[in-house]
Amino acid sequence: MNLREIEAFRVVMNAGSTSKAASMLGVSQPAVSQAIRKLESNAGFALFHRIRGRLVPTQEAQALMVDVDRLFVGMEAIEHRMKSLRNYGTDRLTVAAHPALGNAFMPRALASFDLPTRNLRVSLKVLSSREVHQEVSSGQCDFGLMADEMPVMGLEHSEFLDVPGVIVMPKGHPLARKTVIDPADLADHDFLALNPEDSSRLRLEDALQAANVALNVRIETPYGHAICELALRGVGVGFVSPISVVDYLDRGLEVRRFGIDVKFSSLLLFRPGMPLGENSKKLISNLRIQLKKDLDMVHSHLGT
Repeated sequence: MNLREIEAFRVVMNAGSTSKAASMLGVSQPAVSQAIRKLESNAGFALFHRIRGRLVPTQEAQALMVDVDRLFVGMEAIEHRMKSLRNYGTDRLTVAAHPALGNAFMPRALASFDLPTRNLRVSLKVLSSREVHQEVSSGQCDFGLMADEMPVMGLEHSEFLDVPGVIVMPKGHPLARKTVIDPADLADHDFLALNPEDSSRLRLEDALQAANVALNVRIETPYGHAICELALRGVGVGFVSPISVVDYLDRGLEVRRFGIDVKFSSLLLFRPGMPLGENSKKLISNLRIQLKKDLDMVHSHLGT
């Protein structure tokens, strides 16, 4: 058994035929068929049933494919790292962040990090939390920031953000007369909600259900910044992370404390067994400094 036979098997599984696999690999169809036969011989069991000219994977092939995919994800991570080192050396960081932190917080933090002086190049990927998890797991990035909406098995992690959400609304809104918004206050106003699967949305729904309050959801979006923009334009009232409102404090958006403690939480992810480089450590330290600045600014605005 060798890597070429494993690669041929993987491509046949994904392509569905030896002819398509041969085209994708740039070899002849007989060469692919021979590689599959050799792999079956070494394995001691059939990988495909030949039914009316078609290859149908056996249960053993399906089970083997799980480990083969894991192998090639590792190989792709190695190729990615080699390419990065070849093109940029070690003076390059790749960071993945979910949108709540990636769209505005990360640019603020990077702007204060003085990249030119450090001669550092950063690749910022703004992805879903699931994709952030995958990027860190496969070694495609140095570290990641994700919401607490899915398990982080197999990765080292630490708490990065765990803060109560705030209520946002347009200037002149009736609720702007209050300093603290109670759950019952939300019932009579169009609500701008995060997506139903968002962990903070789920916590909010649980708290409101306990208070016997139903929301009149007008718009759903995965992005806190979109909620701020919609609220600013008078579309409704929303519930967002205080980090999302920083860029709107001087634009007329009304921000108020919420009467119940519903948290927004984010995690910092690392790949186990991969010590962080000095540049990563320094950037993470700067992220925490920027986070404190942002939260202090919002708390000052709220008078808390």
